[in-house]
Amino acid sequence: MQLSDEQKQVGKENFNEAVGTVRDEKMTDLERQGFTRRSFIKGAAAAVPSLGAVYFGYEKLKGDPVRTAFIGTGDEGSILITQHPPDYMNIVAIADLRPSNRERAFHGDGNEHRVGLIKKLGAEPASKIQRFDNHKDLIAAKEELGLEAVVIAVPLNQHMPLAIECMQAGLHVLSEKLMAHNIDECKQIIREQKKAGVLYAVGHQRHYSVLYDNANELVKQGLLGDIKFIRAQWHRNNSWPGRDSWRKPIPKEDMEALKGKTKEWGYEDVEQMCHWRLFDKTGGGLMAELGSHQLDASSIFLGKVHPIAVQGYGGRNFYGTNGVGSKDKQEDHREVDDHVYVTFEFPGPHHPKSGKFPESETDENDIVIVTYSSINTNGLEPYGETVFGSRGTLMVHLEQEALLFKENQPGGKPGGLDQRLYVIKGKGGDVVMDTTESLAPATQAAVAGDTMQKISRGYTEEMEHFCHCIRTENFNGPNDGGLRCNGEVAMADAIMALTSNLAMKYHRRIEFKDEWFDPDSDATPETDPEIVGDIA
Repeated sequence: MQLSDEQKQVGKENFNEAVGTVRDEKMTDLERQGFTRRSFIKGAAAAVPSLGAVYFGYEKLKGDPVRTAFIGTGDEGSILITQHPPDYMNIVAIADLRPSNRERAFHGDGNEHRVGLIKKLGAEPASKIQRFDNHKDLIAAKEELGLEAVVIAVPLNQHMPLAIECMQAGLHVLSEKLMAHNIDECKQIIREQKKAGVLYAVGHQRHYSVLYDNANELVKQGLLGDIKFIRAQWHRNNSWPGRDSWRKPIPKEDMEALKGKTKEWGYEDVEQMCHWRLFDKTGGGLMAELGSHQLDASSIFLGKVHPIAVQGYGGRNFYGTNGVGSKDKQEDHREVDDHVYVTFEFPGPHHPKSGKFPESETDENDIVIVTYSSINTNGLEPYGETVFGSRGTLMVHLEQEALLFKENQPGGKPGGLDQRLYVIKGKGGDVVMDTTESLAPATQAAVAGDTMQKISRGYTEEMEHFCHCIRTENFNGPNDGGLRCNGEVAMADAIMALTSNLAMKYHRRIEFKDEWFDPDSDATPETDPEIVGDIA
């Protein structure tokens, strides 16, 4: 949706106003005696970059930072290195098969997203960090390094074997998403984690985003009314040659160092290792790499319920092997789809599968539709989620800003893209939105906005909390103060993404089964006879 600058500003101020008011309504009398909402927000803003500790309520790390190694220092690994919290995490080593990535870990890319260890920590501390050209040598040196934990940011097909090797060595693991290449691998990881008695987390950073948590609080308070539709997308334009970030030129030093050595590490050749997102054996395509983020966000807004069904279309509509087709079509032998469109059915709060109400108060027609699209030939609407409710609309854009608008109400004050709003108590005691003719945002909006401008995308917070749980030996689940995205939560995200791939591959509507989400069951969507049993 294309909005004017004025409408965007109104939407952001509406969101901040609602957040300030709703959060204030949640505070107890005792909390109000200690500080006002205004002072809390100011304090949280001043605490950046440790906003997660202040906001989510876990104390600053007690004891020494967790001695951690990074396995994989490519695109995502270098982002995590840049965002890592030194007060919580002491990087003692890095490992990567590619020489260029090992160099990149220290020197960065020359931009703010990947600054490198030297700029992040300083030349002298960075010089003490050891380099390894593979993870096995790193694990063998764990005693010498005093290693406690690893961050895994390698190609998807290696998530499971590396995680299990590290856990068997007694190391805590924070892995990049997607959890694993298939659901059987996800279940193997969870079982090994329980056996090893270590912590295992997955970096779906929206679970640690202050922005998303505030947005979800508005949803939970019922401010949007009944939600029946969420639209999510991640659109890019790679139609110009050389524009695709998933197919970068392979550095000469990598070609020379890895030639003839890739099979022992799980790859057919150097190209498959370096361009792993493009091949079925090594990646999971657009749904695993991009769509999993939006499905995760949609699931958070809907109370982390499991979906009912999925169907969709995916195809190589732009990249091809013969260069024939559209005006800009490029010759390319990738295996993954370049355009995907999926539709999910989720249970609403009164649906029997939500489990929130007695059977007598349920309705099978209470279904929420979530649509997702990812394309490679247009970037006008990049990525984000829009939640459509009967009383209002919430837009989250690029993980950096949220906009809120009120629906028009018959006989009441108008809503729409140009209306400022404030939050009041409704007749039933619930918070509801009303509009105002004021041309200026309320104080709550201005103060909340100060915080929202300073928050991160959640990378720092996820690493803070991972280290906090290690130091406090907190092995609880997300509902008890433990890891907010542990193995079972991450497996549910993987099931949604990978089952949508199956729905597109086999051109059918697939209903999700409870046993898929049970780590103690061997059932998986990839081996379900109702999905693949009659496929030749």
